[in-house]
Amino acid sequence: MPTYTCTAAKGFLNQDQKAAIARVVTLAHAEVTGAPTHFAQVIFQGVPEGDHFIGGIPLAHDHVFVYGRIRDGRSAVDRKTLIRRLTDDVADAAGLPSFSVWVYLLELPAAAMVEFGHVLPEAGEEAAWTEALPQDDRKRMDVIQGGLVK
Repeated sequence: MPTYTCTAAKGFLNQDQKAAIARVVTLAHAEVTGAPTHFAQVIFQGVPEGDHFIGGIPLAHDHVFVYGRIRDGRSAVDRKTLIRRLTDDVADAAGLPSFSVWVYLLELPAAAMVEFGHVLPEAGEEAAWTEALPQDDRKRMDVIQGGLVK
């Protein structure tokens, strides 16, 4: 459901930092929204030197950019809490000041998304949606969820 793409200069983040960032992003999303951890995806992209510009000049500072695509239906308070938490937690996990972490959330209607082979539920309806899935699909999801339990 939520897909977070973390972008930084190629080679800037090591595997331990990526794992730590993936964990804090997943937990922040789950704890703020109430969605199960197995819904969260975190993808890393390395940008080659000279391919990222801010204000028309090459980016010369250490930054991590977090682009979150989440289902709509969250309150303004929850969105603000999530953005602040992502900023602070990613900064800690990457060893950066919060100034160096930029977060963007894009909200999409649940009916415009398919995951695990099914159209997604509205925010807050995850438990009923999961319960209504075929047993084989729920088993596959349980295996994924076993990786990180909130």
